[in-house]
Amino acid sequence: MTAEPLAEPTSEPGCRWPVPPRDGYTVDDLFTLPDLPPHTELIDGSLVFVSPQRDFHSTMIDLLVTGLRRTVPRELKVRREMTVVLDRRNGPEPDISVVRAEAVTSREQTRFQAADVLLAAEVVSPDSEARDRDTKPHKYAGAGIPYFWLVEMTGAHQRPVVRTYELDPVSKTYALTGTHRDRLKLDDPYDIDIDITPDALDEL
Repeated sequence: MTAEPLAEPTSEPGCRWPVPPRDGYTVDDLFTLPDLPPHTELIDGSLVFVSPQRDFHSTMIDLLVTGLRRTVPRELKVRREMTVVLDRRNGPEPDISVVRAEAVTSREQTRFQAADVLLAAEVVSPDSEARDRDTKPHKYAGAGIPYFWLVEMTGAHQRPVVRTYELDPVSKTYALTGTHRDRLKLDDPYDIDIDITPDALDEL
């Protein structure tokens, strides 16, 4: 069922919030409800709004996207903050996705299907920690996305760390393949070599 854009007033004049349908929202609602905040996600039929992000979140995405695009083969594309449709009730927005080039069909495109995504990466923020570490990787694995990265800032010196995972197609769960500090060098999903030191972040 597609939700009607119903709303009810709050105590704040001019502020109106959408009222969820009984069975929750669907992906169709995610793209048709008016005036949703940027980067709204759909998780298990619920709308998830994104809080203002830290500088680390933005610059780390920039660093990884630049590095990924430097060596990406022609048959793949790198995208940031695009909705990936996993099923009718789930449309998360990975911070970074590597998708099949043929899946990029229009400059006005707003989403990709899970089958077209090879890698989903999440840069952890304080408000999204549980979703990024648990909910999203579980759902990405269930949808068959082959690779997942979890990116965090650790330690007193606030150094980036990237944990890389590969899908076990039988169990539909991710297995850790590496914990990367200073340098992210991988063979899958293609040849990748990215400087992830604090100095590299500071140059952005």
